[in-house]
Amino acid sequence: AVPTAVMASTGRGAELGVLIKGGESLERAGHIDVVVLDKTGTVTEGRPAVELVRVVRDGLDQRGLLQLAASIERQSEHPLGEAIIRAAEEQNIPLRPVTEFEVSTGKGVLGAVNGNWVGVGNAKLMAELGVGQADLRKEAEQLSSEGKTAMYVSVDGQIAGLIAVADPIRPTSREAVMRLKRLGLQVVMLTGDDRRTAKSVAGSIGVERVVAEVLPERKLDEIRRIQENGRVVAMVGDGLNDAPALAQADVGVAMGTGTDVALESGSVTLMRSDLLGVVDAIGLSRQTMRIIRQNLFWAFVYNVIGIPIAAGVLYPKSGVLLSPAIAAAAMAASSLSVVANSLRLRNYKRER
Repeated sequence: AVPTAVMASTGRGAELGVLIKGGESLERAGHIDVVVLDKTGTVTEGRPAVELVRVVRDGLDQRGLLQLAASIERQSEHPLGEAIIRAAEEQNIPLRPVTEFEVSTGKGVLGAVNGNWVGVGNAKLMAELGVGQADLRKEAEQLSSEGKTAMYVSVDGQIAGLIAVADPIRPTSREAVMRLKRLGLQVVMLTGDDRRTAKSVAGSIGVERVVAEVLPERKLDEIRRIQENGRVVAMVGDGLNDAPALAQADVGVAMGTGTDVALESGSVTLMRSDLLGVVDAIGLSRQTMRIIRQNLFWAFVYNVIGIPIAAGVLYPKSGVLLSPAIAAAAMAASSLSVVANSLRLRNYKRER
């Protein structure tokens, strides 16, 4: 009754680009009531591009600022850093060697380039370095309200400029959020990005609850906090920073284009890198659990009725016995009904 339905369901999921790691993950997915979404590479494409380069340091032009920032970001694996590197490559800007490279988790990166100490990151990193951002703060806030991520660049403890990066929203993200809501699920966006940027992106896809400027360890804490309120949580992410939260969630959903650590931490993998896959996983799980309950009902009904008759409970009054041939036919019919009912999952269609 159970394995047949699980096999049919996971097979149908694979056809839809949703890889489910076993029956336990499939069952848990059916009980989800909160879906937590990472932003970069999950709600968005994960291929950001540089939109603007602003320089405020004397003796430095846009090419020079890009060279410093790209040289530092070459040491990291963050999608925003990759956008800066691509921008430098498109302009044929040579990158310089970096020494003393450091990562300030959730804030940015630091290192020495050509004898200058360079920092690239958010306002928290600049505050940590004691670098004032007054000349650029208003422009950064405006860019953030437009859904762009503004990264400050400092050189030797002084603000040098600003690089704005935009990551396009996946075309299906809004539709996926709307369908998740129609399934009765609460949707939350959890990101380390600036609050204004996060709210702008969340608003465009219909997510009301946003937790922004979250360090990686706080993502894990946020998942735990939701679970402590008695909710069953699915976490959807793709990055190295998402791995602890994916592992903590009741169901971790990893985007297929994510890091190896994220893919290993998740119990469900979306090969299409499309949030509609989350809708498929949850909808398929719910239908599978309905099929399993139906299978168990019919399997027990056959036995509850057939075994007492075969044991002769009706014989004293009516002389009725269940012949071995009829009993064998009933058992075969029981097995066939379970298989046929389970195979209905092969025709599963996305819930609208």
